[in-house]
Amino acid sequence: MAKDLGKIIEDAINKAIKDRGEVNVLIAGKTGVGKSTLINAVFQGDFATTGQGKPVTQKTREIKKDGIPLTLFDTRGLELEKYKETFEELETFVKNSNNDSNPMKHIHMAWICIDEGSRRVEDAEIELCKLLSKYMPVIGVITKAVSDQGFRVKVLELLPNLKNAVRVNSISEVLDDGHVIQASGLEDLVDLAMEIVPEAQKHAFVAAQKVSLKQKKNKSHAIVVAAATTAAGTGAAPIPFSDAIALIPIQVGMLASITAVFGFELKKAFLSTLVSSTITAGGATLLGRTIVSNLLKLFPGVGSIAGGAIAASTASALTIAFGEAYISTLSYVLKDKEISEVNETDILTEFKNRFKFSKK
Repeated sequence: MAKDLGKIIEDAINKAIKDRGEVNVLIAGKTGVGKSTLINAVFQGDFATTGQGKPVTQKTREIKKDGIPLTLFDTRGLELEKYKETFEELETFVKNSNNDSNPMKHIHMAWICIDEGSRRVEDAEIELCKLLSKYMPVIGVITKAVSDQGFRVKVLELLPNLKNAVRVNSISEVLDDGHVIQASGLEDLVDLAMEIVPEAQKHAFVAAQKVSLKQKKNKSHAIVVAAATTAAGTGAAPIPFSDAIALIPIQVGMLASITAVFGFELKKAFLSTLVSSTITAGGATLLGRTIVSNLLKLFPGVGSIAGGAIAASTASALTIAFGEAYISTLSYVLKDKEISEVNETDILTEFKNRFKFSKK
């Protein structure tokens, strides 16, 4: 069983990584507009401090980080007089990328950053928006947003090819008089990005961003529903409880996919411990007979394991309970922390605690 389980976990990890995919985002803006602060506020991994990246054009650099399904293309030089030469080079790169037969190589969206305090939209920003919008959806990100005074409307008028413009203040600031300007707009930016990024890249973007737990949970709920549907099919005819091991690959795959969407690194050792800790000696699913019986009390009318069999409705309900418990666990441990601050032991302990039922 241990060898079989190891193979199940390995296959689940590989599939989860493949299904999550990769997302590529181009971010452009003048020097001092606050791109680095924005990038570090939205995405996990301190991308903006990960060296200088690999040059792909004279003014554009590719930035990646192991374990995060995101590539950023940082475009500079908008303030230069010869920006048109920069743009010609950039367009060649973008066109070649988006003509690649592999969609994972495409640039999936662009963010053009404009400093609200400048109260100006430069010719370079107008030309860049026209250029990029031919190849991908473009969002206007109005940075250092403190006082709108109609500037967002002006941006949308001058850059009509934008999908929308979002006012963002990436970090909280304390002014000299003690007044605090709170961070704002980051979740709106993530929500808008999720609307316009291609469907195949949504899981990758959700995983890479650290702003919205809501988006991570929404995608994870969909994974649970899909797994429950598959589990119900497996149990179309009642499954002898002792043979219900057929549900384990479905449930392990669900765990791996949720882990990936939340943005945690998929480690075989961690997933093995997570799975092993919820399999009991008499367990035909990842939970075991005793915990299964208790879980079913949460779903009146779905069936039971009377006669030692699991029906389709029961298999589905168990999978939902298991998946939702894991989503709840990851949401809890991330409530006030970033992924880099979460201890794997905390996840394991919290997850197991959610299956401690009274014996009444």
